[in-house]
Amino acid sequence: MNFEPTQSHKAIITAAREFANKEFDSELAYELEKTHTFPMELYRKAASLGFVAPYVDEAYGGDGLTILENAMIVEEFCRADSSIGLAIDLAALPCKFLYRFGNEEQKKRYLTKITSGEFGAAIALTEPDHGSDITKMDTVAIQKDGKFYLSGSKTFITNGTIADFYTVLCQTDPNAAPQYKGMSILIVDRDMIGKNFQVKELGEKMGIRLTSSAELFFDNLEVPAENVLGQPGKGFYQAMGFFEESKIEIAAQAVGVAQGAFDLAYQYARERKQFGKPIAAFQAMQHKFVDMYVKIENARHLVHKAAFKFDQGQRDHRAAAMAKMYAANIANEVAYEALQVFGGYGYFQEYKVERYYRDARILSIYEGTTEIQKNIIGTSLFPGIG
Repeated sequence: MNFEPTQSHKAIITAAREFANKEFDSELAYELEKTHTFPMELYRKAASLGFVAPYVDEAYGGDGLTILENAMIVEEFCRADSSIGLAIDLAALPCKFLYRFGNEEQKKRYLTKITSGEFGAAIALTEPDHGSDITKMDTVAIQKDGKFYLSGSKTFITNGTIADFYTVLCQTDPNAAPQYKGMSILIVDRDMIGKNFQVKELGEKMGIRLTSSAELFFDNLEVPAENVLGQPGKGFYQAMGFFEESKIEIAAQAVGVAQGAFDLAYQYARERKQFGKPIAAFQAMQHKFVDMYVKIENARHLVHKAAFKFDQGQRDHRAAAMAKMYAANIANEVAYEALQVFGGYGYFQEYKVERYYRDARILSIYEGTTEIQKNIIGTSLFPGIG
């Protein structure tokens, strides 16, 4: 067992870090926040260098990297700038559905446009009355004459207003028992907007303001049968498989946000003087940094372990849930403590630690709340009980 990154890993980390540190400008991030604008130019530039969905096979424009290597890139991006890093990663996250479960035609149609930065995408699972519980869907798609007619609504859809396509979980077999065995995922293209399909921005939000968060409304929308992702009736299982992988990526985001907040506070503590010496010289302050440092190291190890197991073909839901739960929680804790190091200055936008603090909060909510991750871990510890 070797905990040191390989030379290949170090090269990937260095390349991602150099790109992000050079290109992710904090002033630009604040300007994009004010206008609620996605960093499209940076997204395309990152894609041109192979940083967008790099785990996709070379046949579809990726580099065939491992999930562990992808986690390293995601961490570096979110470390350099929480808002830009999260926005870029979230725009490509949905392509996991296409890559893992799509047929060859679907992969050729969509994946190369993700890896090239031409397309961004959105995952449409959550409904107004079904948040964490996706075993029930009110969104239905009735099959008729070789087509599906989609009706219902989705909410909290990340990048909903800018996505070029949507992966929509819906009920395609109303008679299935239990209900989740009759679900499918339909690929809905952006050019269907206006054709019984409406997208509405939810409004201003606390963090990740470079991304869109939208509601989707379908009213008997005609969707071609070939837009069923993989096989019909497999939608719930595809979503579960997606979550197992996406949790690792969200956990990597969290480690990056935590490390970035730590870096800002560390530099400030070395420069800020009180009572004639840097505040980093005070033991109470050093203890604060020790706690943050250890938490980040623990979270990184959990992420790397979960990613490594996934790469080895070991589908470990508990490992993914542990990484997501712990990393998301410590991102919030570290961002809080980092802002505290800055004192009153940290409350102002001049010191971007406040943005890390705001961006960190979503990490314990999306891709399965902390409470849901605890349910998964608890069930694994006590199988067959309850």
